[in-house]
Amino acid sequence: MTFLPDAGYVPTEEDRASLDAWFAEYDAQSGQRNVSNMADLAVFPLNLVSDDAAGNGRSAQWDREQYLATMTQVMGEGSEDITFESTRTPVFLSPALAVVFSDSTMTMDGRSRQLRYADILIRNNGTWAFQTMIQGGWGDNL
Repeated sequence: MTFLPDAGYVPTEEDRASLDAWFAEYDAQSGQRNVSNMADLAVFPLNLVSDDAAGNGRSAQWDREQYLATMTQVMGEGSEDITFESTRTPVFLSPALAVVFSDSTMTMDGRSRQLRYADILIRNNGTWAFQTMIQGGWGDNL
């Protein structure tokens, strides 16, 4: 007999609250440009999926050092905090797996930018961590 997982998982209030708390922490660390603390919220190697300027899909795996170097460059050296206003739509595949679609406005150094991305998060021993980042336009940097 083959065991098939229940594909119709419905998250609990605690599932959603814990995921929302994780994103609040990640946004807070991002807002302060604290790349090391952002990395603490990930599982490495981290998968990245994007597309390049030629329109081709790209993927890569980063270790912690690559994440720190790239995100330090992306976040910049500004002294002002970065703010995020986000609408997130999580799809729970199980109590420990979630794909989260985000529409976000990021304001940095007085300029706002619209972002649309998805993250795959895993929960281990009650703690969420992101394992895959998916966003268009970054493939030339992978």
